[in-house]
Amino acid sequence: MPEIKPYGDETGDGMVQLSFTLPLAESERARQAALALATKMGIQRPQVVHMKGMGSDFTFFVVYGATQHSVDPDTLTVEEREFPLLSSQEVNKLIFERLKRPLVVIGACTGTDAHTVGLDAILSMKGFAGDKGLEYYSQIRVVNMGAQVTPDEIVEVARSEGADAVLVSQVVTQRDAHVLHLKEVREALEAAGLRRGLVLVGGGPRFSPEQASELGYDRIFGRGTKPSEVAAYLAWSVTHEVPV
Repeated sequence: MPEIKPYGDETGDGMVQLSFTLPLAESERARQAALALATKMGIQRPQVVHMKGMGSDFTFFVVYGATQHSVDPDTLTVEEREFPLLSSQEVNKLIFERLKRPLVVIGACTGTDAHTVGLDAILSMKGFAGDKGLEYYSQIRVVNMGAQVTPDEIVEVARSEGADAVLVSQVVTQRDAHVLHLKEVREALEAAGLRRGLVLVGGGPRFSPEQASELGYDRIFGRGTKPSEVAAYLAWSVTHEVPV
């Protein structure tokens, strides 16, 4: 495959759109600062297509322009999905035949993060975008601990419920809080002697699958993950070493 460039008005024109906030009140000086910054970033023929003051001291910008850079997709290292995508019937059948009991999943948002929308989208019966959550699966038992759960509380519930898997969701990312909090959960499970027997999964909009090894997790799911993908992974991961 040849190298490719962004597409805007016509193939290969390199047109891109980026957004950012500057610590300047909305003004012509702020607009010129945004254009100067875009130029330093290598954006050619930059245009401020949107500018809006954010309070008295900040301005949000959307800038449109062209880049001369290109990329060869064939040279990229990609984290390939190692598990099969399964229907809900296939997930239930796999768990029933291999485990002979429901698969137990603990889900929580930890640290100061009070955002449960991502966790609920994966766990709750309704799911999202027409994709049913884990509560929909007859062979998955879900324990949703909600928000601002401490690592020690996760350990306690994982032990008492006999968990097969722990899902940790993080939305808040200031100062890499999402990375810190996921590591704290893993360390707490290790200290309690539970990590080896668990499938440990993390997720959130600022994570990528490549971070799993760095964080000590079995799998990391990022933005756009559907509940059915998580269900298939859990069923495969928990059962693939269990004798038939």
